[in-house]
Amino acid sequence: QVQLVESGGGVVQAGGSLRLSCAASGRTFTNYAMGWFRQAPGKEREFVPTINWSGDITHYPHSVKGRVTISRDNAKNPVYLQMINVSPEDAAVYYCAAARGSTVYYTRNYYSDWGQGTQVTVSS
Repeated sequence: QVQLVESGGGVVQAGGSLRLSCAASGRTFTNYAMGWFRQAPGKEREFVPTINWSGDITHYPHSVKGRVTISRDNAKNPVYLQMINVSPEDAAVYYCAAARGSTVYYTRNYYSDWGQGTQVTVSS
């Protein structure tokens, strides 16, 4: 059974930064893109960034571009999300997910494996 486990959430001060990690167990994620999504109360789950298997292709939506960096270390934990200049609008449950394929994927339907999520709360 594949497990993705997010960590690093908690309370972040507005204007501060955060770093989330996603650890995988159960199998390797060779040829899997990884992505981060987030969901705030009453809102749809929103794509944040995605990265391909080799780490040389990334994609960020306009809402976070310039503030978010996704990276992966395939020898250790599979993916990280770093965010700077955090605002109250960034408060959400953040999920990591895996999508089989050689490129990057922007929509939820490509992702077959999901973590349970980690809560990020922003204090002002």
